[in-house]
Amino acid sequence: MTQQLHTSPRTPRRARWVRWTVGIVAAALLMTAAAGFGQIAAPAEAGAATKAVVRSAYLPGAQHLFVINLENKGYDTTWGPGSAAPYLSTTLRNKGVLLSQYFGVAHNSLPNYIAEISGQGPNAQTQADCQTYSPFIGSGTVSPGQAVGNGCLYPASVPTVAGQLSASGRSWKGYMEDMGSACRHPAVGAVDDTQKARVGDQYAARHNPFVYFASITGSPDCARNDVDLSRLTTDLASTATTANLSMITPNLCHDGHDSPCVDGQPGGLASADAWLKTWVPRITSSPAFTKDGVLVITFDESDSPQSDSTACCGEGPGPNSPLPGIAGLGGGRVGALVLSPFVRGGTWSTTPYNHYSLLASIEDTFALPYLGYAATPGLNRFGLDVYNARL
Repeated sequence: MTQQLHTSPRTPRRARWVRWTVGIVAAALLMTAAAGFGQIAAPAEAGAATKAVVRSAYLPGAQHLFVINLENKGYDTTWGPGSAAPYLSTTLRNKGVLLSQYFGVAHNSLPNYIAEISGQGPNAQTQADCQTYSPFIGSGTVSPGQAVGNGCLYPASVPTVAGQLSASGRSWKGYMEDMGSACRHPAVGAVDDTQKARVGDQYAARHNPFVYFASITGSPDCARNDVDLSRLTTDLASTATTANLSMITPNLCHDGHDSPCVDGQPGGLASADAWLKTWVPRITSSPAFTKDGVLVITFDESDSPQSDSTACCGEGPGPNSPLPGIAGLGGGRVGALVLSPFVRGGTWSTTPYNHYSLLASIEDTFALPYLGYAATPGLNRFGLDVYNARL
């Protein structure tokens, strides 16, 4: 697996030096692993997680991860010269590492969010954004840890990274704008009334992956940890009150989904950019982030299945859907930006990543087993191309 780190084209000598350094360090890591100081993940049995690979040689020691998911924008739309999000595409871009080959894993929205916390592939109902909040009806599992069946609310036997974190003594939080009451979701079997925004309520359950797992909704953790975005400011006040993993979802206007918005805002990237201007500085100035934090800003999928259903990273169709992307194998190229004290601003990586890679990278950070498609052989996880501050 080759991982590349690139710097601004204005510094070609520096770029060549960095690439040379990365190659030397990567070779040293491979030699160390061959000598027996690393661990290679064993194949997972059906329904089981795969033992995490130890990568202490390049993991920087992050303890607080933040993920912001925006909606439905392809790479060129967001990161190109005509971007309607200059704060994200220029100001923040200059402070972080741009992952230029980062992909969604399906169309529509919901299977991408589910992938990020469980490694489960799409099924017919999640691809349709679960218009009805139906129970998942399954018939067992197949490797790598895929529940076979169809439906929305996965049974308690299907694991998530939230459960992994809780079991290991760590903490997680979901922050959902406009959700109001904690752990808000439709009744089982009911039509999802959050599919369309309303004035004063632009929350979308389908952008809140935690409420699609009975192991979470059936636990007190859901009310404690899956909360309205308004709680984030208070929680950021100290390292002790900041969760190890924070998944953050703006409302249907501020995530770029709607345009225009029901309340008269422009929506699209313009409203998403304004939201980021408010919330990203709160995160990056927090004690937890400045100490050992990582913030990933990405998109669930590209503009539409008709315009972009490209994939990366070798994912196949999976057991529950002929094609994870309606018109192809993936959710399109969206890109991702990583901000952290452990990264160097203005750099980029061309290593292929997707939402399963993000889950695997979160699990690497906390030495957790890989869940579902995060255990895909050869799947790239964040390495020296991302955590490049000391190169």
